[in-house]
Amino acid sequence: MSNLSIWLTPLWLVAVGVTLGAVVLMVLWGILYLANPRAGKGILRIVQEGILQPISYVLIALVALAVLASPVMPVQRMVNSLTRLPAVGVMDIDITIPERTSDEPIQVAFHADELQGYILESEQDIAVNVEPGKGFIEPLIQVAGGQPYQWRPGSSLPRGFEGPVKQLYITNDSDLPTIIRGSIRTDVEMPEVHHLSISALIVIGLYGIYLLLHLLAPKMSVIASATAKEAMSQPIYLLLLIVGVVALISYIYIPYNTFGEDVKMLKTSGMTTIKVLAIVVALWTASVSVADEIEGRTALTVLSKPVGRRQFILGKFLGILWPIVLLFIVLGLVFLFTVSYKVVYDARESAKTVPIWQTCNVEVVRIMPGLLLAFFEATILAAISVAVSTRLSMIPNLILCGSIYVLGHLAALIVKSSAGEIVFVRFVGRFIAIVLPVLDHFEIEGAIAGSSVVPNTYLLTAFLYSLLYCTAAMLVALILFEDRDLA
Repeated sequence: MSNLSIWLTPLWLVAVGVTLGAVVLMVLWGILYLANPRAGKGILRIVQEGILQPISYVLIALVALAVLASPVMPVQRMVNSLTRLPAVGVMDIDITIPERTSDEPIQVAFHADELQGYILESEQDIAVNVEPGKGFIEPLIQVAGGQPYQWRPGSSLPRGFEGPVKQLYITNDSDLPTIIRGSIRTDVEMPEVHHLSISALIVIGLYGIYLLLHLLAPKMSVIASATAKEAMSQPIYLLLLIVGVVALISYIYIPYNTFGEDVKMLKTSGMTTIKVLAIVVALWTASVSVADEIEGRTALTVLSKPVGRRQFILGKFLGILWPIVLLFIVLGLVFLFTVSYKVVYDARESAKTVPIWQTCNVEVVRIMPGLLLAFFEATILAAISVAVSTRLSMIPNLILCGSIYVLGHLAALIVKSSAGEIVFVRFVGRFIAIVLPVLDHFEIEGAIAGSSVVPNTYLLTAFLYSLLYCTAAMLVALILFEDRDLA
């Protein structure tokens, strides 16, 4: 049971964040239902009929996990940390203390156990106390002039503070005034609660985007919903989900023979597996739902109704994205489970000390940017596949998009390689990098496996790049489909 609580805690935290998001959604829906019952029933019908239905099943499973696993989880620590969130952060100090001054009070508010580090710097020698009347006789902290006093966990300097601190008393015995600058950085006892808001916002954003599209573009949303249902009803979709789940679980028990680095190999293998399966779903669905419908005259029937060609193409693209989102949700959760469990499994197999749950959580958090970038890559290839499907049938589409996938990963290598010194090779490499998507930007499995932190700016840049390339691909798709003879 103790090992269960270790590797299950990171997943439980994700489930708690999802539960908070679900509670917010239910409250908002309840308010809307009381204000406008017809609109409330309409939203409930949309949730039950579209892609949100299987996503809601996953949501219910995570809520059940959050509730059922609570008896063996650090619930009290989590609640205490959540209540302390508004009181932590960074406090800056910038104050002038006159000469020959004793016990000049500075208002602060922090708890010593929450200290993550602090730095104090003064022009003159000063003494810092938490009680008045001590001065330099018994200084809690003595800061030498021009020499910063910096403490952080693991530092050789004493922390100095104990319990709650509300005031600091500064003593300046020199003949000159001094300017004191510094900062105090605190965080809650359980810093992992910061990630709860991310999980909640993802849930709220997912439902919000889907409902907003139904409100702003109902015809396009109907096409997207029908396309998504058709894609998920295909046997290949269920087969790929099963293959992904089995593969991810089997990676736990595969002996990689890496001398203690099996977790890194599992993270690399898992992210690659999910990404490849998502790309296969994107290419296959685009070929079936666009190319086959055009060749089978189904598109002509749809367009005979009050539906424009632009709505048709954009609806098809969104309908391809929703099954990819569901695949990433299901396989992503299984992947989080395998990574967290692998940390404990490897320690047990290697006769090492059983890790703490925070170690498992660190590994789980590190792979999330990789999953996000893999989704961006699958989205780009889905957009390209939709554009190609407006003119080519399934087999040429698969071959062309597969070639784009390979070249998109090789473009940067061609330019950087020694062969890139040849003018023609350099030209080809740069031409590929300009025309085709540089998919190597999304290939960070090695960095994540090596415990590197992916900056938020990199994720934002990758998102903007994906958005721009998908927009360009959709414009090409609309141009190619605009004059396509459907009869």
